[in-house]
Amino acid sequence: MLVSKSLRLCLLTTTILSIPVLARADGTAPVMTVTATEVSTALADVPAGVTVITQAQMQARGDTTLVDALAAVPGLNVVQSGGPGGEASVFIRGTDSEDVLVLLDGVPVNDPSDPNGAFNFGNYTVSDIARIEVVRGPMSGLYGSNAVGGVINLITMQGSGKPKLSVTAAGGFPAQGQAGATLSGASGKFDYAFTAATDQEAGFDYTARRLSTYDGTRDPYRANLGSLNLGYSPVDGTRISLIFRAQQTTSASPDLGYVSVYDDPNNFLYNENYFGKLGITSNLLNGLLTTEFFVAQLQNDYVNKNLLDAADPNAQSNEDHYHGYRTDVQWNNTIHVPDYGPAQFSSLLFGVEYINDHATELVNDSGPFVASINASQHSIAGHAGVQTTLYNRLTLTGALRDDAVSSFGSAFTGRVGGVLAIPEADLHLKTSYGTSFLAPSLFDLYGVDSYSGFPYMGNPNLKPERGTGFEVGPQFDIPAFGQADFISISATYFADNISNLIQNVDIDNNTASTEANVGKARTSGVETELVFTPAAWLSADFTYTYTYARDLTDATPLLRRPENTGSATLTITPLPGLSIVPQVSYIGRFSDYLYNNDGTAYTGGNPYGVGLAEPGTIANLSVNYRLSPKLILFVDGKNLFQSHFEPVNGLQIPGQSFLFGVRATIQ
Repeated sequence: MLVSKSLRLCLLTTTILSIPVLARADGTAPVMTVTATEVSTALADVPAGVTVITQAQMQARGDTTLVDALAAVPGLNVVQSGGPGGEASVFIRGTDSEDVLVLLDGVPVNDPSDPNGAFNFGNYTVSDIARIEVVRGPMSGLYGSNAVGGVINLITMQGSGKPKLSVTAAGGFPAQGQAGATLSGASGKFDYAFTAATDQEAGFDYTARRLSTYDGTRDPYRANLGSLNLGYSPVDGTRISLIFRAQQTTSASPDLGYVSVYDDPNNFLYNENYFGKLGITSNLLNGLLTTEFFVAQLQNDYVNKNLLDAADPNAQSNEDHYHGYRTDVQWNNTIHVPDYGPAQFSSLLFGVEYINDHATELVNDSGPFVASINASQHSIAGHAGVQTTLYNRLTLTGALRDDAVSSFGSAFTGRVGGVLAIPEADLHLKTSYGTSFLAPSLFDLYGVDSYSGFPYMGNPNLKPERGTGFEVGPQFDIPAFGQADFISISATYFADNISNLIQNVDIDNNTASTEANVGKARTSGVETELVFTPAAWLSADFTYTYTYARDLTDATPLLRRPENTGSATLTITPLPGLSIVPQVSYIGRFSDYLYNNDGTAYTGGNPYGVGLAEPGTIANLSVNYRLSPKLILFVDGKNLFQSHFEPVNGLQIPGQSFLFGVRATIQ
């Protein structure tokens, strides 16, 4: 089989590259992460699959949206309906889109008004994001609900040093323009970072070109962002912070109707996101205790307006409003334990969290279809954890958390992991096991709708989905030929089991429907990554992920989870100040609801309407040239070979585009 051959080749490559122990070079500062354990830890010592994406990396690759930034992360499948601004989901290691917990500066920001409680990745730009930390695997033991497949933490910029103004301006074709500015710095006891940015595009027609319903209608996109991160340090080691972020996006997209795909010129999506966080962090007792307290609020407003068109075979019109509100209060503490005997770098963690969610929804679609909700849910959680390194070789972590959720009661979760360092072989062996849960969404619990005489009622007696996850694998970091990071190669086997799945079922003699805890799912696979730096001017990052994802009720593949995905990213700096970054991503075949070439819905398959969608390969290229220490010219080319890949069957990715711009720093 092709898949088994790919796995054998991957394992053979791992074995060959790990045999030699080459001459060591001087070490470099390790990449650190805080999301995986809530303690700043080198990536090599974290018992989880972690990817850290910096602002510099995003700029070098030409990433302007969150979808762009996450596209090449191993173990992730990013699915966007159309282009920028279209709804987008992320699937981690084959788990569902609502099984991904998204944090903004440590605050959970999944949308309470989303019918599944998921996060819409399609309406986030990254102009104010300093770094993104992606942690794969069950993390409910630290973060609670939704952290079944993993956690994605977006960390905003914080000012430091002398005042600095960074400006970006760009334009390109077809008909796109970007502008942004960040003012940051520190003065005395104050630090600040202000960002304003806009991105506007005439867009492409996201109806798949193969469909007879394709007519070339452009789907425009506009995003505006404003954010601030203010800090005041009354004494050394204490910082009072205020973070505010507001973003508005407008986009358009075709209709995926029940009858046919319609290239709709009047279907618009309006998203507004508001986020605020006020907190204080302090180092006490000569640095033995770090304590943090904050209050945060989130508001998501989503509107879908679609005028009725005479030519629409679906006779589709929409006036849909979704409003989600969240209040989050956290008190987190870390005790830095002095070294004792074989134990070093030890920490004890504990904290509490209160979350209150509220959602209002009014969906009014032609059909007729009317849905509504006006409900709340809250939770109180306590968590504790430990981390230590024994004999300078074995790093151990553990976490426990208990969430008391108003809708169903208690959810107790945990996580343990270990990393064994074998420096004689330039090797780290990693393993972890964790439990997780997904609380029912407010729509699952209390939603009401009516569709063609077949009503739906939420089920307030739902229990949470439950998950367990395990991973194990080696990571080799081999220095050679004067390069401390000559080769880094990792291979991780993972397996996740999810039970009590919340699924729609028919009731009342098949005259109505509701949600029930039925079914089980299993995902497993292998993630591999090879980072090769043969010279200071050249670096290559190759990833490959094999994913097996099945609904165990009927052994059918889970939708939009390709078995094979991979990417290749080169960073070439042939001249001082010049960087060339080509990137190629491959997404293999996957199960999806299909549309025939005439635009009509597919009527075969098992289950009904489901078949295998075609694979896709996308190539991008970014070139940056530093004219001076304060001036950079750049060119970003997307989808260079005009792939017509359909991440959602019937909707294709944006076509070929080029953006020409400048980044300037005034200091």
